[in-house]
Amino acid sequence: MDFGESSEHLALREAVSGIAAGYGHDYFARCAAQDRFTGELWSAIFDSGFGGVNLPEEYGGGGGGLLEMAIVIEELAAQGCPLLFLIVAGMCGPIINEFGTPEQKERWLPPLAAGRTKMAFAVTESGAGSNAPNISTAAARDGDTWVIKGAKQYITGMDVADAVLVVTRTGTDARGRGILTLFIVDTGAPGLAFTPIPMEIKAPDRQFTVFFDDVVVPADRLIGGAADQGLRQIFSGLNPERVNVAAQAVGLGRYFVGKAVAYARDRAVWGVPIGAHQGVAHPLAEAKIELELARLMTYKAAWLFDRGLDGVGEAAAVAKLAAADAALHAFDQTVQVHGGNAFATEYGIGDLWGLTRLMRSAPVSREMVLNYVAQHSLGLPRSY
Repeated sequence: MDFGESSEHLALREAVSGIAAGYGHDYFARCAAQDRFTGELWSAIFDSGFGGVNLPEEYGGGGGGLLEMAIVIEELAAQGCPLLFLIVAGMCGPIINEFGTPEQKERWLPPLAAGRTKMAFAVTESGAGSNAPNISTAAARDGDTWVIKGAKQYITGMDVADAVLVVTRTGTDARGRGILTLFIVDTGAPGLAFTPIPMEIKAPDRQFTVFFDDVVVPADRLIGGAADQGLRQIFSGLNPERVNVAAQAVGLGRYFVGKAVAYARDRAVWGVPIGAHQGVAHPLAEAKIELELARLMTYKAAWLFDRGLDGVGEAAAVAKLAAADAALHAFDQTVQVHGGNAFATEYGIGDLWGLTRLMRSAPVSREMVLNYVAQHSLGLPRSY
């Protein structure tokens, strides 16, 4: 067992951190205030070969896996630039790589790896929530094409996406659960429309309701060329999503603690830095410990996933819960250390509350993680 990072991973961290630091949280906040995508930072990350680090080299990717993508996402967040849409990109490309036809891989993976093409992921519906097989957006075969009808909610980045990977219902099994199928749909396809959801979260990545009004999709957009295979495909993407959200939470936690420590060193009251007082120092030490523990589980989950080993579902869920809790605690303590200054724009803290709090609820709620661990890890009766 080796907990040391390789020289390649250390170099990856340093390179991504350096790029992100060149933009910084002020850039992120400006983009959010202007409802503008972080296009310059996105291009810088992809032009350096880091955005597609988890895709095969033969398609222009970095040849890495989930672990490398988690490093990229963590380091961006640690500089105050948590890019939600990069988490989405970290799902779509690998799903196509694992399940797509050779033609689909050739068509989509090179531009995704280069960042020239952006792809959203549409699974969430208001009537389904965490229960993906309960979705109602349906796809029906019509000769050589498919027709999609329904609606999705809280879909990230539709305003900048060129295509969207859509989870549809193509049947119902004996238990009444939806049989799922995935399609790649152009965002400009006739019958597809999307509207922004007004959000209190201050982030450049916007959320949308997406409508499919008899959208006709060619048969070559069916992932893998075979219908009714979607459940396995989406779960292949959901575990990496949870790991990458955990990595982003760890990165944000590092950002907050870094801010708090710097402030506690410089801020002097009654002749000494406030960090000299245990009432300030100990809570920050606790936040640091929680982040380190969450980070260990995050990279354990990524390591398990990249090797196709058992236990990745539990590890990904636990990492997501632990990291989200740790990031929120780090945020709260950073606010406490800064006092009123935490709410001043110049300190780059208060605007990140919504995004930090979101990670306790999405992409899977804290309660659903606890349900999973209780049932699958502890062997307790199902409670929902």
